[in-house]
Amino acid sequence: MAATSWREMAEHSRNVFATWEWAKTWWKHFGSGEELRLFSCRSPTGEPVAILPLSRSRLGPLRALRVIGHGPSDQLTPVCAEADRELALSGLAEAVGSLRDWDLFLGERIPESWPIGDVLPSRDLGHEANPALLVNGRSWDEILAERSKGFRGQVRRYERRLARELGLRFRLTTSSDRLNEDMDLLFSLHSARWGVGTTRFPALAAFHRDFAAVALEQGWLRLWIAEVGDRPAAAWYGFRYAGVESFYQTGRDPEFERWSLGFVLLNHTIREAVGDGMDEYRFLRGGESYKARYTDVDRTLQTVAHGRTPVGRLAVTSAAELTGRPRAPP
Repeated sequence: MAATSWREMAEHSRNVFATWEWAKTWWKHFGSGEELRLFSCRSPTGEPVAILPLSRSRLGPLRALRVIGHGPSDQLTPVCAEADRELALSGLAEAVGSLRDWDLFLGERIPESWPIGDVLPSRDLGHEANPALLVNGRSWDEILAERSKGFRGQVRRYERRLARELGLRFRLTTSSDRLNEDMDLLFSLHSARWGVGTTRFPALAAFHRDFAAVALEQGWLRLWIAEVGDRPAAAWYGFRYAGVESFYQTGRDPEFERWSLGFVLLNHTIREAVGDGMDEYRFLRGGESYKARYTDVDRTLQTVAHGRTPVGRLAVTSAAELTGRPRAPP
């Protein structure tokens, strides 16, 4: 499958984690031990409408089929437009059924709006919130006007106070000459806020450094640094792709916790995305309470499993019972 076709379909998906560039970077860092199983799906008229990027690898004693990108990715689906999802899912089921060298298919972080259970009997292993703010042509002021008076006051007051008393300013990484230094800041501020070894993000630093360079070249990278005077105090890392702003990770100096600097930086990134005409601001995985103050839709992600062999079916049953999930329909 040509990279050009992949890029066209990824653009229709509006999902940066479905891009050729993300998959290529992922394969470079995590593809060792993986065996590529790449399929394409065509419409009844013969037009290519979806790419099914699968790989086979060992998951303990099992031979597992998974979608490329598992681990650092957010939403994982066939690469296609939303309108072609049913055709893509049928193609996925057909592709999975055509292979015989696997025990377990693990479909991770598939939106609940994708009815995978209709085409592939599977067990539900869990759900994750995936909230987003739909802009729908509104301005930042219009979005704020729909929130409570207290929230509006916090948004405006906290930023003014930081600017007045500490000289707050925001800086967007736009130069490759500055990228490595700013990524260093991101990882150090992330560890400062959450502690060393408490999240997987720093362990994936090499992958994110490589993809950030690609994203900067493509015009997708959004790496904001909040400075207090001349001191970097917070960082926000995300992507802008196909009209969608995605908030991936952040970090900040705990010294400024009482100033609500993280809240102020988040508001800045949303305001900039809205002002630049983005259609959507995605908070990605996680149901943290602060996200509910902004979002108006939750595209919940599901993880499902399907066993082909006896050992695969046993693993699925055991995993489902551990999570308290019901059996798949016959």
